Amino acid sequence: MHLNRNLFSLQNANVWTNDCTHVFVGTNGNNDLNSAKLSKRFQYIGCGQCGSKMEEVTTCIPVNPASKGNPPIYGSIISKLPAECGSFSRARRWMSVEIEEMVEILKLAGPMFISMLMLMLISFVSTVFCGHLGKTELAAVTLATSVVNITGISIGTGLASAFDTVISQIFGSNNLKYVGVIVQRGILILLLSCFPCWALLINTEPILLAIHQSPEVSRLTQLYVRIFMPALPACFMYQLQGRYLQNQGIIWPQVITGVVGNLLNAITNYTFLYQLNLGVAGSAAANTISQYTLAIVIYVYIIWRGLHKATWDGWSRDCLQEWGPFLYLAVPSMLMMCLEWWTYEIGVFMAVSSRVCCSCQCEDGECSGCWEHRAGQAVWQGLLHLCKDVIKKAAPLLLLYAFHHVFDAIAVLMGGVVRGAGKQMVGAVSYLVGYYIIGLPIAVSLMFPFKMCILGFRIGFFLCSILHSVFLIVYMCKLNWKQTTYEALVRAGVQSLKENAPCLEKTQGSNQTLWTNELSPVGVVLSVRHLVLRRGLAVVIMLLILAIGIVTNQLLTVPLPTMPAPQAHITPSIP
Repeated sequence: MHLNRNLFSLQNANVWTNDCTHVFVGTNGNNDLNSAKLSKRFQYIGCGQCGSKMEEVTTCIPVNPASKGNPPIYGSIISKLPAECGSFSRARRWMSVEIEEMVEILKLAGPMFISMLMLMLISFVSTVFCGHLGKTELAAVTLATSVVNITGISIGTGLASAFDTVISQIFGSNNLKYVGVIVQRGILILLLSCFPCWALLINTEPILLAIHQSPEVSRLTQLYVRIFMPALPACFMYQLQGRYLQNQGIIWPQVITGVVGNLLNAITNYTFLYQLNLGVAGSAAANTISQYTLAIVIYVYIIWRGLHKATWDGWSRDCLQEWGPFLYLAVPSMLMMCLEWWTYEIGVFMAVSSRVCCSCQCEDGECSGCWEHRAGQAVWQGLLHLCKDVIKKAAPLLLLYAFHHVFDAIAVLMGGVVRGAGKQMVGAVSYLVGYYIIGLPIAVSLMFPFKMCILGFRIGFFLCSILHSVFLIVYMCKLNWKQTTYEALVRAGVQSLKENAPCLEKTQGSNQTLWTNELSPVGVVLSVRHLVLRRGLAVVIMLLILAIGIVTNQLLTVPLPTMPAPQAHITPSIP
């Protein structure tokens, strides 16, 4: 039930009246009007008069972030006015709330869609510019893009998605300065995660040769990947800053940054490929410059507009604490994203093996495996021309796609709710079972033994999407939201009295909960000695992994045979 914004003062309590003229009281310890105003993101729902439920445990955040008011956590309906609520008025109120929520979601979803499109266009535009280089070079660039996505971008994006849980819940608890500590912690962890990614990326050529890839394509792919490797920290930092903003409801800076990055990407690709003739190396350099442009521009925008002032209180030693609870969310979040992402990349490689490469790129928008003859015909001068063979193979997929996207959209939506509720472990297990125990075996069976090619692959994952979406819906309906609320408050660093906070039972007039804006560690607080030992050990392990990757590359890389220099033909002199 949507609340009116009318605010009254009653001793030390703030009183809100809902549309059903019932009164809800939440104690926050002061009478600051700014701190008592409700954010649109958190609304009280329900009405005792109408028979619908009034939440006993609610959270709200102040409209003014600078306010020091603490959010109410317990409250009760203390009085009600004699007005009656008819069915028509109740339905009208529900409709108004749904429409308002839909408008708010669209305001966020539109810019987020554009920002994601701008981010994906960078690699796509680079691929298009490489169309004139030749089918071998084009295959190397597109294959390198897939390799970078699998072993690099997906890792950082997945780890950064943990901020969808942590930052949003901390903002809901009004513990704003704790957001800055979480961001610092994320910076350190994401930068350390670059080392294992580099260890894999540096061995791209040996891995491709091991799966019988073309030596020339493998060599050019390794060249592209090595030039792009320094851009990995920039990619991770851009993801972190983007999550930091979007969980505050700030989306447009990412759109502006994406436009700037794409313009620079097009200019650099044209200069490096057409003017300087740098080939694959020029495409990789242009992509690297674009990634740093995205990270730097959005950082400058945040500093320029002062978007960090409410949450950033300088670097703190607290960012070295509680890495365990953060990784407990970050690793399953990464698995949720990577397990799905990797599956479709695997489908690209399997499509090449089944020689239906063109239909796969038509369907998935990928150009990997374009060294096949038909793919070489499909891509020329950077423009994709659909041949009759592609249209014939892609046509049956369109009808399947129409139904697949319905269930896939539901699964994606429920996955977002799972991350927001902090249940990433459940999501990761469901993705693992759905995609790799159910979806992939069915897809491979239909693709090869039944010779259904890419259609069989899509049917397998269509069945996976149905089962996955149904499971997540049932799980979210059965979820104990009160316990989830308490877990979110603990995760947000908000302290409450031990005897009151965990109860979360139906109580009336329970307003004895003590709130403080001080940081409340979730796990064990480590001493300086233990911090130096543990975090130093983490850095050493990451460096050791990178060193192992470098040594492995040196052992597995086969040096190119050197051709003997031709000897000059000496004509014997005739005496």
